Amino acid sequence: MNITKYENQVEALHPKTLFTGQQVIWLTECASTNTEAHNLLLKSRATEGCVVLTDKQTAGRGQRGNEWEAAPGENLTLSVVWKPTFLPAADQFQLSMAVALGVYDWAAALLSDGPALRLKWPNDLYYHNQKLGGILIENTLNSAGIQSSIVGIGININQTQFAVPTATSLSVLTGRSYALPALVERLLEALERRYLQLRAGNVATQRQQYLRVLYRYRELQAYEVRGRRVLGQIVGVEPDGKLAVEINGELHTFGLQEIRYC
Repeated sequence: MNITKYENQVEALHPKTLFTGQQVIWLTECASTNTEAHNLLLKSRATEGCVVLTDKQTAGRGQRGNEWEAAPGENLTLSVVWKPTFLPAADQFQLSMAVALGVYDWAAALLSDGPALRLKWPNDLYYHNQKLGGILIENTLNSAGIQSSIVGIGININQTQFAVPTATSLSVLTGRSYALPALVERLLEALERRYLQLRAGNVATQRQQYLRVLYRYRELQAYEVRGRRVLGQIVGVEPDGKLAVEINGELHTFGLQEIRYC
């Protein structure tokens, strides 16, 4: 494994993977691990599976352009570089599902109350109604499809105080603290398993498994659509990643900016 150490000496990671995490770039602080990974790709310095890790992210990004809150040194903040050239641009959501399932697998192995753990569309990790982790995938496309993907992941581990009541952490849920390197190794292994399944063409199976753990799936719940509060039931996810919701007996599909959970 190639370990580039910046400022601090860190313990080398040894995930049992073919390529994910076999190149690790460690930064004690950066604005965004996704941005750092992007810069490495531009300079042809990132092999497939390269992981950028940091203790402190000063300008982390989440879905909808939101900032990601994470106390320095207490959580997992990383980005993984993959090159899923086998996927056409229209199938980008297949990668999103695979990544979300990998994170779910990893968390389910750590939490005893499995039914409380869910994936909130498109790929947030939830425990009951609280957010445990978030994923931001940024794809670079070419005429053939996806050229490269940067998978940004933030998961709350040892942090116990949050600015918003809808956030939680492993430590809060289990009452114990965790050594981060071992968690990173297991996470990278879980992610690569799901990525290899996707590469092998197991899309239908992953879609079924994704729906099985989807937050609010087949539940009548409140949503905000175009400034109006409605009652709807999530009935699926379209191949392009749009959320399928039944409202007043009619099927509607929504992109990320078009519907909000109430």
